[in-house]
Amino acid sequence: MRIASAGDRPSLEWHKSSYSSSGNEATCVEVAETPGTVHVRDSKDTDGPRLAVGPRAWAGFVAYAAGR
Repeated sequence: MRIASAGDRPSLEWHKSSYSSSGNEATCVEVAETPGTVHVRDSKDTDGPRLAVGPRAWAGFVAYAAGR
């Protein structure tokens, strides 16, 4: 896992979860995938810090979060 810096900002296609339409748009994260990396950012601060993780780590997180 690493935190992407401002110089690591390739053009990414960001997506919000379908759960984001639950009426609380202010508390969303967005995700963009590249080969080998999943990028995560705060939808309220799109120029702010990003988290970059590998696909296996992301899949583990999603499985954990879905079980809650």
